[in-house]
Amino acid sequence: MDLDLLSADTLLPALIAVAVLAVMVNFIELSCTADFPAIYTAVLAQHDLSMPAHHAYLGLYTVGYIADDSLMVVAAVIALSNRKLTERAGRWLKLLSGVVMLALGGVMILRPEWLI
Repeated sequence: MDLDLLSADTLLPALIAVAVLAVMVNFIELSCTADFPAIYTAVLAQHDLSMPAHHAYLGLYTVGYIADDSLMVVAAVIALSNRKLTERAGRWLKLLSGVVMLALGGVMILRPEWLI
């Protein structure tokens, strides 16, 4: 689906497209914010860990959960504050992000045990 939001003649189609995109992204993000923590805590509960070990693993998960977001924000701020993103660089960025998503999807389908 090719939505050219920047050259939309009216505001309504652009707003509808943004709303649809937001719903789709939030639907996918729901797994990250609800399912993964629930599965992680269930696995921890099955291992009969001591209270300090249980909380240490929860802390480790929280640090990991926050660290990747923080790293992405820092990288984006550094990259975008130094210079303006050119069209060519934007295309390379889209290609790189698509390759990463395909690789992660392939791992999830073909080798999900690598993610454990």
